[in-house]
Amino acid sequence: AVSLPPKASSTMATGEESSTTAMPPGAQLDAKSTEAQNSRTGDSATASMTPTSSSAAAAASPATQASSAEKKKGGGGWSFSSFASSVQQVAAKKSAESRAAKEAKAAGKVWDDEKKAWVLYSIDEEWKELESRVLEDGSSDCGGGTGETKGEKKVKDREYYDLLGISTDAEDSTIKKAYYKKARVCHPDKNPGDEEANAKFQELGHAYAVLSNPQSRAAYDRDGKSESGESDLAQNVDPFVFFNVMFGSALVEPYIGELWIANTADSMMKDGGGLEVDESLPEEERHKAMIEKMKAMQEADEVKQKKRQVKCAMNLRERVQPYLDGKDDLNTYVATCQEEAVKIAIGAYGEVYLMTIGFALEICAEEYLGFKSTPLGLGGHWARTRQNAGAFGTNMKLLGAGIKAASAGTRAMVEAENAQKNMAEGEDFTADKAAEMAEALDDTLPAFLEFAWAINKRDIQSTLKAVCKKIFDDSSVSKELRLKRAEGVRILGREFLSIGKITKKCKPGGGKMDSNDIKARVEVAARHTMAKAQGQEVSDDDPEEAIRLAKQMSMEAKLEASSVVGEGSMEGTGADQAS
Repeated sequence: AVSLPPKASSTMATGEESSTTAMPPGAQLDAKSTEAQNSRTGDSATASMTPTSSSAAAAASPATQASSAEKKKGGGGWSFSSFASSVQQVAAKKSAESRAAKEAKAAGKVWDDEKKAWVLYSIDEEWKELESRVLEDGSSDCGGGTGETKGEKKVKDREYYDLLGISTDAEDSTIKKAYYKKARVCHPDKNPGDEEANAKFQELGHAYAVLSNPQSRAAYDRDGKSESGESDLAQNVDPFVFFNVMFGSALVEPYIGELWIANTADSMMKDGGGLEVDESLPEEERHKAMIEKMKAMQEADEVKQKKRQVKCAMNLRERVQPYLDGKDDLNTYVATCQEEAVKIAIGAYGEVYLMTIGFALEICAEEYLGFKSTPLGLGGHWARTRQNAGAFGTNMKLLGAGIKAASAGTRAMVEAENAQKNMAEGEDFTADKAAEMAEALDDTLPAFLEFAWAINKRDIQSTLKAVCKKIFDDSSVSKELRLKRAEGVRILGREFLSIGKITKKCKPGGGKMDSNDIKARVEVAARHTMAKAQGQEVSDDDPEEAIRLAKQMSMEAKLEASSVVGEGSMEGTGADQAS
């Protein structure tokens, strides 16, 4: 065999080593293939040594391959060092976020989910933002803009505005003041026998009914007066009036706002829920339009709920302000809370409102104070546990009430279907059978009312939780005053809850209503709602008195009917004996 010259051998070895360490694996193979090709074409001796070279290369391949594999692993996108570097970056980022959160909380800031940033929250600022958003959307539920006459908005018909003497941009409060000012002048009680004054009073009432309702006002601004009075009347029917009478929520409205169930009914009544689409459109476009309308309705409901929460927060802030200012000492403040609680307890469902509102206010305040002033926030954690347990219990009651209502409704439906089937087969529908069906329907009323109240309780608790968070996070006052504000809320909630429990024990049947009570309340609520829709002025004190009279009349009618039945049976018995 012919050996290569030492210089060439050395050069070759050096080149091979350098290529192994510096050249990528693919380039190494190309270089070796080229060198082998040159050796084969050079002379036969070189060609005869190729197997020996190949064997040496094969012998050295394990180390080379391991080194190559390690380089591939290092350069292919993953390695332990790169993984460790990523973990360090994530840890550094989390540490920075934790420091930023700690500094923000120390500065009194709160996290804003919409803005994705730590901000100094202010109740008044949020109210301004919501008002501006509503005005931009053109769907204000507070009834208009600034109330100035300069640059007032254009409407199709301004007769109702001129009748009340207000601008087309008038706010809800301006409309209300103008109505009461003019209505007092021409009220029928002050003008007995004056037909002209009575007609004027009716016109003012109708104008106020249209302009005080956001939906009917928007329709009037857009389309003018309706051609038929019936459509005007339907547009003026306000579900909030019905549910305020039905559930007696007028006294607690500053704390809880308008009930969710009333808001839902209002949305469904106005324009069919706002989900109508043009049937002439292709199916795909109708589906797309429906989704867009549902999205718009959801956004509008969210804004309405936020406004409800902020408004209640402003009312609650005002309620505890005398305690913060020192105008009321502790004993005086407690006395005023008890006095207000007693007034609420006298009304319909007073004990239910007091217990629901009281528990929500007390537990939210205890949670805030516990995290701020107890070691390791143990008091806050305990209050949060109680709050979660209460929420779970409310959800279970809601589920149980829903099942009861569904079962009762199913039974009533079966009774109605059986009666209809018997009538179709020629069986007479006697008065006794009608009474049985009416009794079956009456039996379902308590179940439906219980379900409605379960919905209301959950709505009130979730709303007050958000309300308390807002007044405790309000940066318009110092941290010390926020703690005192939370203490004032806790006292208010404690007194409400205590008097609510006492009232429940004192009321017959624990405050539960039977079917007669519910029917009387529904009847009066419907009459009250229609009177408001027709523009009549009805006091908030009138419904309870009307409900009491309706229950009394119902009881008298039942007694009279039972006495008539008794006399008839006695006459029948006497006739049999005579015969």
